[in-house]
Amino acid sequence: MTTEESAAPTLLGLPELPAPGYPAAVRARLDPDAQELIERYPQSRSALLPLLHLVQAEEGFVSRTGIRYCAEQLGLTTAEVTAVATFYTMYRRRPAGEYHVGVCTNTLCAVLGGDQIFAELQQHLGIGNNETTEDGTVSLEHIECNAACDYAPVVMVNWEFFDDQTPESAKQLVDELRSGRGGEVRPTRGARLCSFKETARILAGFPDERPGAVDESGAGGAPTLAGLRLARGETLPGRANGTRVVAPRNENQLLDTGHADPNAEPPADPNAEPPAEAEAEADPRSPAATPSAHDAEPPARTSAADPAHPAGPVGGAAPEGQADQGQADQGQADQGQADDQEGAAE
Repeated sequence: MTTEESAAPTLLGLPELPAPGYPAAVRARLDPDAQELIERYPQSRSALLPLLHLVQAEEGFVSRTGIRYCAEQLGLTTAEVTAVATFYTMYRRRPAGEYHVGVCTNTLCAVLGGDQIFAELQQHLGIGNNETTEDGTVSLEHIECNAACDYAPVVMVNWEFFDDQTPESAKQLVDELRSGRGGEVRPTRGARLCSFKETARILAGFPDERPGAVDESGAGGAPTLAGLRLARGETLPGRANGTRVVAPRNENQLLDTGHADPNAEPPADPNAEPPAEAEAEADPRSPAATPSAHDAEPPARTSAADPAHPAGPVGGAAPEGQADQGQADQGQADQGQADDQEGAAE
């Protein structure tokens, strides 16, 4: 190894310290915002996450200077701030483009085309993962999950959703972002796009001051809300009229025929007075009647918390001889503990 090679730093994605501070003009702009964020929390260190978004809004990533600033504001060490900044993937360790494109490559998106989208975008843009185009407009990253599996494959731009993407639509999207018309691009759901730095400031907890942007945010789409409708027992398209796929809690289970399940528990009266303590303990469904093994007095085996499924061999009770042997073994163990205690006392 040459002298030059041995002197070269090892890049592990961690900030090089000591870090320079922000210029006075930048601090004059950041300090009031930082103080506002800190005052929102009973303990100052709780403001670390929004402060990291704030410094990311300043530089487009969390620099070592930004880490030093957060540490000074909160009375933390730079090591403590670095540990948080490098744990959460939304805090970038290198400058992002004006529009940060994240392609979900987790399981569902991947098998539906996410891997192909990511590969073709890398080739189309001429950059790799976590890199930025030469003009600084687009950075690219593969995301483990965009939390929108019902719209897979999903691409996000500055954390706004672009659903049901294909390689062609994704390439058209980044071309529009690079054309200078990024502010006109509308996501599938959510407000129109703003820059990555502007998005970071919103994530820090400051309002989106663009007229009408908040009203554009919308709500969950139909696929997302389908599970909620099922849980409420609503009829979904394609089902027979009056047939509910899942019954709400405390209601008789409805079968596919639309008739009530005769074996279902009767619905509870929401206006009924709560049962007395003695009645609650007598009810086998009551938590008071089946305490956990840790809460029972005296402490019980875990199986005692579920009387409907007692411990023992699968398929029925143990043969009489095995049960007797188990009791004998337990008696020997108890006698051994008593002998040990007696010896310790002497």
